[in-house]
Amino acid sequence: MTHIDDASALPVTWWKSSYSDSGAQCVECGVLDAATVAVRDSKDPQGPALLLTREQMTAFVTAAAAGRFRGLE
Repeated sequence: MTHIDDASALPVTWWKSSYSDSGAQCVECGVLDAATVAVRDSKDPQGPALLLTREQMTAFVTAAAAGRFRGLE
């Protein structure tokens, strides 16, 4: 996993999950290339982004769906 300081500099189209509500607790994802997915805070589009491999992204989504991050807010 790596990061970039300014997510807005990445050549991606960002999207939020259709499960996101109108609250401000969202992350956005963008496909950088065939092997890399970028993740950023939707409230801070010029802030940092994590760059994850597809395998890392799959592990993150699986853990989130299983509730492993509940109580960490």
